[in-house]
Amino acid sequence: MTAALAVAGASLRRMLRDRTALFFIVVLPVLIITVIGTVVQNPGGFRIGVLGTSLSGAPLSTSLVAELKVVGPLHTMTDEASARTALRRAELDAVVLIPTDLDARLLSGDEVAIPVLAGGAESTQAAVRAAVAAAVARHAERIQAAAFAARETGTTTAQQLPRATAVQGVTPRIAITSENVATGSDYLPLGFSYSAPTMLVLFVFINALAGGASIVQTRQLGIYHRAQAAPIRTRSLVLGETLCYLVFSLLQSILIVAVGALLFGVSWGDPLAAVVLIGTWALVGTGAGMLSGALFKTPDQAGAIGPVIGIAFAMLGGCMWPLEIVPNAVRALGHVTPHAWAVDAWITVLSRDGGVADIASELAVLTGFALAMLALASVVHHRRLTS
Repeated sequence: MTAALAVAGASLRRMLRDRTALFFIVVLPVLIITVIGTVVQNPGGFRIGVLGTSLSGAPLSTSLVAELKVVGPLHTMTDEASARTALRRAELDAVVLIPTDLDARLLSGDEVAIPVLAGGAESTQAAVRAAVAAAVARHAERIQAAAFAARETGTTTAQQLPRATAVQGVTPRIAITSENVATGSDYLPLGFSYSAPTMLVLFVFINALAGGASIVQTRQLGIYHRAQAAPIRTRSLVLGETLCYLVFSLLQSILIVAVGALLFGVSWGDPLAAVVLIGTWALVGTGAGMLSGALFKTPDQAGAIGPVIGIAFAMLGGCMWPLEIVPNAVRALGHVTPHAWAVDAWITVLSRDGGVADIASELAVLTGFALAMLALASVVHHRRLTS
């Protein structure tokens, strides 16, 4: 066991001294987590553009814009042509065209039509129209209440508007609540809670495959044969390299978990389930690294072909996009890779508040992948070292 630990320590130090490898281990995962997490971030509502003349001196138009801010992020547009271009490019979900004479017509009691330009899918258009209509209805409540009070008191709508606004602010509203009675989401949460776990699955596997070049190089340099000249058994060499890749995979997993939690506020779900899943995936990465070092004949092959295989598996396994959006045949093919089972487990932990028992089947399959790769790698390594 002492010899195995010595081999593991020497191999791990050699891997961590490679500056190029450190870039792919430390910098690149954090960079991609940041980029993907930002791109798929939930904006918190619909992206609404507002087109109208200057709102200074137009309190009713200004208050309508304030109501629209509840719908989602608001963008001020300069002209209708740029607004339509933004809709075609999917930069906005809708554009509200506020009439230039809105205040005057509302205060005089005239009916006003507020055009809304919408783009995207029909379901999105319907949803954004309903959200904008609700905001306009809240705004209209004040106008109607002020107009009613003005008729009753012989004053003007403008005079009664502050009182109507104050009353609306303290009047209890009917709240509508909804409850999802389904078993849970089939998708990971948006933002960094999506990018962090999927990139953990991706990079632990890819870097372990690429790290197989270290084993190939050690074999080519004859270090194993020189070690066998000492009283070190072949199985100790194999065990030492296995421990090296296990520690390597765990260190990268801990790095991604820490970066996700501390920098991006990612919640990793049930602690025990997350730890067990991370440990199991580290075993899969260990098996991948050992198998890469056993099968490839040159370090260049491991460094070039390994990442390609890892990316292909990640694409099939749902690290790049949810498997729920692909055809059933592609989804079934994806589950030939361990990545799909790992992503399924993270969905259960993060989207369904699952525990260890809820991901037991996924853990069993991942353990099977790990043991199969480790067993094959051990046999090939033993043959190469004894031949």
